[in-house]
Amino acid sequence: MEKFGTAIILAGGKSSRMGFDKQFLKINERRLMDSLVHKLKDEFEEIIIVTNKPEYYIGLSHRITKDIIEDKGPLGGIHAGLKLSSSQYAFVVACDMPNMNIDYIRYMKKSIGNRDLDGCVTKFGDWIEPFSSFYSKDIVEQIENHLKSNFRSINSLLKNLNICYIDENKAREFSPNWDMFLNLNTKEDLNKYLENLVN
Repeated sequence: MEKFGTAIILAGGKSSRMGFDKQFLKINERRLMDSLVHKLKDEFEEIIIVTNKPEYYIGLSHRITKDIIEDKGPLGGIHAGLKLSSSQYAFVVACDMPNMNIDYIRYMKKSIGNRDLDGCVTKFGDWIEPFSSFYSKDIVEQIENHLKSNFRSINSLLKNLNICYIDENKAREFSPNWDMFLNLNTKEDLNKYLENLVN
């Protein structure tokens, strides 16, 4: 089995704060989803898109799936992606994260190395960044048990797993302003991001 050959893009959120479906978000006339795929395919052989609208991806060469355990938020998407993954570890990113940092992805791979880990996640102070993280295919059963017990929090799941945490100071060596973890959740976020592109 390939160790780090898979990237999972979560595109199944409700996007209620944005006002339209974020998986169709465009930056400079190009769909953000397409930009993510373009960046990821240089680093990963397999790209899995987890979406609540698989019909919009018919004909693409990437693997498309939807939540198996429905209406459980991002953790349900991670579960569906890991079930389909053909790699031991999969990199997980959300479809509204425009600032991919390939150098940091490679650093996370090195941090996992040959250790027997359930994942590699970045800390922001006492908080975690659940996306732009690696998760092992071996945690599928733990996710299922977590979700079936009506727990949806990624944070509470990780507390019971063997996770490699990268601290904030180290991560800021790659992204001093933390923009590699930026989510475009609202129209205000999008407008600010577009303004910064111009300036």
